[in-house]
Amino acid sequence: MRFDDNAGLDASEVQDLRGSGGGGGIGGRVALGGGGVGIVGLIIYFVLSQLGGVSTGGSGLGGGLGSVGSGQQVDNSKLSSECRTGADANKNHDCAIVAVVNSVQDYWTQQFARSGSTYRKAPTNFFNGGVRTGCGSATSDTGPFYCPADSEVYIDLSFFDELKTRFGAQGGLFTEAYVLAHEYGHHVQNLLGTSKKGTGTGPTSGSVRLELQADCYAGVWANHASTTPTESGKPLITDVTQDDINSALDTASRIGDDYIQENLGGGQVDRSKFTHGTSAQRKKWFTTGFQTGEPARCDTFGTNNLG
Repeated sequence: MRFDDNAGLDASEVQDLRGSGGGGGIGGRVALGGGGVGIVGLIIYFVLSQLGGVSTGGSGLGGGLGSVGSGQQVDNSKLSSECRTGADANKNHDCAIVAVVNSVQDYWTQQFARSGSTYRKAPTNFFNGGVRTGCGSATSDTGPFYCPADSEVYIDLSFFDELKTRFGAQGGLFTEAYVLAHEYGHHVQNLLGTSKKGTGTGPTSGSVRLELQADCYAGVWANHASTTPTESGKPLITDVTQDDINSALDTASRIGDDYIQENLGGGQVDRSKFTHGTSAQRKKWFTTGFQTGEPARCDTFGTNNLG
């Protein structure tokens, strides 16, 4: 995946909390029931809690913590000065993430407009170690997640290294784009009122359906990534290759409930604990979105065949 060197970037869509001093002493307590969930957040939570790695007690939604907790300050000066164009995104990793966030939100802004509604942009927060959110506090072990209570995405960028070292994923920029597009899929669900359906655990639970739909929405964006224009009228992303799609599918195969429970959680697969879907299902629904490019084909709540 490459970016148009001359396309402008909007660094204001990312809030940089790194180095703000807000992570010290913050436990991994993002609300599990209807709270902040993401591409692997609940699975990692389940696995690590069984291994004694994190605390799973904690606050519920609407705790009033806000997106920036005590001691945390947004400092976007570095991003704003370094991330101005697609050329910056092609040589600077942080700028590439800014570009992906811009592209995903440009697509959904235009898709909502075509449907006669308005998309409300949501910031992505970069943090190190820990963060306080409207869904409670979290550590990096929670994985990237979207918080419906404050309508923001949170990610410790070191997670992308974890995907390669802990999960054995190929990695690469489009893998990271898939992760972010999935989180913005949760934002779309929140705007559409679908998020409230994502409850329970088990292979056909609302939680699984919600996550598979977010995978499908990520695939829809991938379909349109190289044709979605920015405010300048030209697409920010110039090409998405088959290798890019293969890297996303590789990641999807390593973050299913079954794969993580079997390979990181002691070897036993407990379907009653499923919250995100199997590896095969995650690949299926991303592929569905990518091949059709139609959000309407992502109705995981209206089918008895999740894959």
